[in-house]
Amino acid sequence: EGGTADYLITGSWAKKAHKEAKMLGQARVAATSEDRNFSYIPAPDTWDLDPNAAYLHFTSNNTIFGTQFATEPQVDVPLVCDASSDFLSRPLDVDRYGLIYAGAQKNVGPAGVTVVLVRDDFLQRRNQPLPTMLDYGTHAEKLFNTPPVYAVYVVEKVLRWLRDLGGLPAIAALNDAKAKKLYDRIDRTDFYRGTAEPGSRSKMNVTFRLPSEDLEKRFVAEAKEAGLLALKGHRSVGGIRASIYNACPPEAVDALVSFMDSFEQKYG
Repeated sequence: EGGTADYLITGSWAKKAHKEAKMLGQARVAATSEDRNFSYIPAPDTWDLDPNAAYLHFTSNNTIFGTQFATEPQVDVPLVCDASSDFLSRPLDVDRYGLIYAGAQKNVGPAGVTVVLVRDDFLQRRNQPLPTMLDYGTHAEKLFNTPPVYAVYVVEKVLRWLRDLGGLPAIAALNDAKAKKLYDRIDRTDFYRGTAEPGSRSKMNVTFRLPSEDLEKRFVAEAKEAGLLALKGHRSVGGIRASIYNACPPEAVDALVSFMDSFEQKYG
C-alpha cells in the first residue's frame, strides 16, 4: 500500500502491462527502448531503479520487435516477469522471481493455456481486498473453477516431451543452435537486415527486412508456395518474422535458410 513498482518498457506488451499497473498504483518507468522503436534491451547501467520498489517487472521476450533479455535482471527486489513467449525455452533462476506469468501457448500448450508461478512470501504482500477471481490467493488456496481439461492434458504431454528431450538445458541448446543458424544467414550479406540490435536478439522470434516492401511481399508469397508459412511480420512493424519456438524443428530452420539463399540468388 502506497509503494511503487518499476517497469522495463521494451515492447508493446510491456507498455500494456505498465498501463494496467498505473490503474492500481505508482508504476514507474525504470527504462525504455521506445526511442529506437524497441530494437534493443536497455543496458542495466541505464536503469533508473527504486531500491524500495515492490518489484521490477519485465517482459522477457518481445514477439513483435524480436528482442529478448539474455539473462534475468540482476536487482535486489523481486522480479515479476511476463514470460508468455519464451517460458520453458531455457533454464530460469526461479528463486529470483516473485511472480512469473505467461499466456503460454507458444511453448507449453494450446491457445488459452496460462501459467502462473508465485512465491508464497510474495503472494502474501498483495494488496487486498481484490476481486475473488482476480486474486491469485484464491487459486493458490484451492481449485476454484473447472479447469480446461483438454488444455491441461496437452500441457502434460508437452512437459513429458521436454523431460525426455533432456529438460530445459537440452531445449535451450537446440534453440541456441536454431537462432544462430538463422541470424548467421541474415548477417552473411546486406540483402537481409536484422531489425533487433545483435546483443538483444530474440531466440524465439527472428525479425528482419529486405531491400524493399515489394520484395518482402514476394518473399512471403514464395515462401508460402515452398511450404514455409506465417513469415509476415506483425502488422504494426511489417517486415519478416520467423517464429522458431520450441516445437519448431531444426529442419524447418534449415529449409528457411535454404529458401533465403535461393531467394537472394533470384532477386539480389
